[in-house]
Amino acid sequence: MAVPCHSHNDYWRRVPLFDALHWGCIGVEADVWHFDDELYVGHNLASLTANRTFGSLYIDPLVKLLDSMNPSTEFTEATGHGVFDVDPDQTLVLLVDFKTNGRDTFLAVSQQLESLREKGYLSFWDGSKVNSRAVTVVGTGKTPFHMVVSNTTYRDIFFDAPLKAFWEHPKNSIAASNSNGGHRAGNGASLPASIEAASNQGKGATDDFASPNAFDTSTSYYASTSFASTIGSVWRGHLTPRQMDIIRGQIRGAKRRGLKVRYWDTPSWPVSLRNHIWHVLMKEGADMLNVDDLRAAAVEDWKRRTHD
Repeated sequence: MAVPCHSHNDYWRRVPLFDALHWGCIGVEADVWHFDDELYVGHNLASLTANRTFGSLYIDPLVKLLDSMNPSTEFTEATGHGVFDVDPDQTLVLLVDFKTNGRDTFLAVSQQLESLREKGYLSFWDGSKVNSRAVTVVGTGKTPFHMVVSNTTYRDIFFDAPLKAFWEHPKNSIAASNSNGGHRAGNGASLPASIEAASNQGKGATDDFASPNAFDTSTSYYASTSFASTIGSVWRGHLTPRQMDIIRGQIRGAKRRGLKVRYWDTPSWPVSLRNHIWHVLMKEGADMLNVDDLRAAAVEDWKRRTHD
């Protein structure tokens, strides 16, 4: 069964990619470093090894898996099946976090995707609409936005858009109507200056674009932001009215653009707080849980009350 969870730092798993697929996660993350015409996968330079490459951990296994899901035999000529047998139409999001120079890394990633591209396994934009396929590639980190959009008729690497830049006024402000604002600061539902500036300027993972209007389904797939930096600390296990306004305003702006909402850097401990935040985000319209504990997300542990 496919589960709306993103395997954070997937390359740290005992078996990268396959552990996530085992639990039904529809998103995995690979941090890539470009050196000597190769793409190495790891959280930092000290963790890189010669045998842990983008190709060996992700591209080659995906090609092999998808070939097995789309066999050509005397009985059938299967096409269009994704990685999940019980949900063949579900795409797998491969989030590629560019850790090195944007241009060179982008070209290397695009080149290594060719084995998936040539078999029709990559989601793509054809100049007028998005065609969903088995794997959807999303670039984040130092991904150069101008290279993502350089081809005006075909794109199969999408951008991780800056969710914090999409905040819109909620229809009914919780903070403005709630006189017991708890730990909220400022007046009404106004945003912190740093978030409001981001909303006005449209700055995200890279600075080579000018406006939030640059992001829609033709250029982007995810709209992501750090929960810790945009929403802040959660005191006494409850989000304040003002924090809820920020969440709802950001989700509203992303949905209007047709993008999938993902918050990273969410609280992981205590478990009761983690589960509460997961529950609130999904209830408010987030599309993907950014998780370290795959089992907890897969068995929907976050829907149950937990005592730490």
